[in-house]
Amino acid sequence: MSLNKPRDVQAYPIAAETRVLRSRTWDRLKFEIEYALQKGTTANSYLIEGDKVALFDPPGESFTEIFLAALTERIDPQKIDYVILGHINPNRATTVKALLKIAPQITFVCSNPGAISLRKLIEEQELEIKVVKSEETLDLGQGHLLEFIPTPNPRYPAQLCTYDTKTQIIYTDKLFGAHVCGDQVFDEGWTVYQEDRRYYFDCLMAPYARQIGSALEKLSAKQAKIYAVGHGPLVYYSLLQLTADYHNWLKQQSNQDISVALIYASAYGNTAIVGQAIASGITKAGVRVESINAEFAEPDEIKEAIAKASGFIIGSPTLGGHAPTQIQTALGIVLANADKTKLAGVFGSFGWSGEAIDLLENKFRNAGYAFGFDPIRVKFKPTDAVLKTCEETGTDFAQTLKKAKRTRKAKQVVGTSESDRTEQALGRIVGSLSVVTTRQEELAGAMLASWVSQATFSPPGLTVAVAKERAIESLLHSGSHFVLNILQEGKHLGLMKHFLKPFKPGEDRLSGVSTEEAENGCPILSDALAYIECRIDNRMECGDHWLIYAVAEKGKVLQNEGVTAVHYRKSGSHY
Repeated sequence: MSLNKPRDVQAYPIAAETRVLRSRTWDRLKFEIEYALQKGTTANSYLIEGDKVALFDPPGESFTEIFLAALTERIDPQKIDYVILGHINPNRATTVKALLKIAPQITFVCSNPGAISLRKLIEEQELEIKVVKSEETLDLGQGHLLEFIPTPNPRYPAQLCTYDTKTQIIYTDKLFGAHVCGDQVFDEGWTVYQEDRRYYFDCLMAPYARQIGSALEKLSAKQAKIYAVGHGPLVYYSLLQLTADYHNWLKQQSNQDISVALIYASAYGNTAIVGQAIASGITKAGVRVESINAEFAEPDEIKEAIAKASGFIIGSPTLGGHAPTQIQTALGIVLANADKTKLAGVFGSFGWSGEAIDLLENKFRNAGYAFGFDPIRVKFKPTDAVLKTCEETGTDFAQTLKKAKRTRKAKQVVGTSESDRTEQALGRIVGSLSVVTTRQEELAGAMLASWVSQATFSPPGLTVAVAKERAIESLLHSGSHFVLNILQEGKHLGLMKHFLKPFKPGEDRLSGVSTEEAENGCPILSDALAYIECRIDNRMECGDHWLIYAVAEKGKVLQNEGVTAVHYRKSGSHY
């Protein structure tokens, strides 16, 4: 979503000798799955001006020019002593290179993995780098004693948090953020960010639950007043609640009894993005992901994850016609330790060829492993459509594992226990048969729904229950639009059969179905009894479903003499 506003930098004091520089865009920064809510973003940098001056986390290349212009308006760049990097990647390196041209005296402060990445990304000049370890300190003067807390995870192995003992601010880098853009610096009225924060967590944190849990334990030792996050409003009003939420969300992940080991390496970030999309699809289906970056993992870590997992997925870039050494090492560990009952998957990105993907596929097929999906091959940077397909692939992979586990369980006699009787009674609740359709730019989705109910008179509104593992779920967030197509009794079987069939990841759910476009841009089924154009106002997490509340903005009955098709069930344990 774009409000046609120019990108800018908002500067604001947040504590003694401390200010934030918020590089803002109301456009979506594309090709990262966590930006899919399309609410813009802020890339937050911070400046502490003690006796020594420290700049935290220059933004990525989308903001390089406007950020440096805003920075030089507020301080002579040659007075900056330190640049502290919560993480480093090619995107951020563009701004770092530009900053070095006007401030060559800078000393970079980062973790050891950060130093390795920084030297690879900026090979053309000598760099002053201070590598810091856990609890190491840096005194900026005027009471600003910085304590460093490495909090690595597979996606961000260089992640470094920093605590200022004077202001009691923790600079959290990727932790506790959200991709939203607005004028608010702090999170007053923070409940409006709850959905955005949860979505950000599900995309970026859930696949690394074990490491995120360790990071939270380290941060809990500090008396924090503010989380100075990398993206979104600074966390002040909701600090205790958001911390508790993270613990609860992590607990949900750890309680899953099925897991997938997702092992990858990523030369330019594209393979990692694809892996992130697959992991997102797996976690939304209620299966835990143990994500492992082969470039930094120890062999025992890979071996342990494989032993615990019900399935494994390996992703690799292709470098010079080959898989990186780290992936070849991981491949050997998997082949030596994964029994043949474990479900396999392969993915990768490449520029010209893709031999690494072929290598992985052939090795696993020849070893006798069953594949949960056809190998995913992504040329150059993935598009939105590719990422959506990868997410659906992850969901299908997880559902296959869950189905296999269910078939292994002993069959129980139905209809004798109290819970069975309750399920039978619950199944007597009926609902109208409908098809939910939506479209966002190049992405479209549709699903058959029967858990639909009018919820309010003023404004006219309704609720729809959407299973977390439905492909359409990621297109149904607050502010999104959809059409509720109500089916007609006697004419519903064809549409019902169409939307009940299994679809392949990325397959067009509306292919072969007669539609027209609603005013909100979503498809109307021509053979529906009636349709309602809806805008999602809110959604609530309810067990294995999301309950979506939407305002009915426009509607029409297409068949005045028709009767609504109704779905009758005998059990409340399934549709």
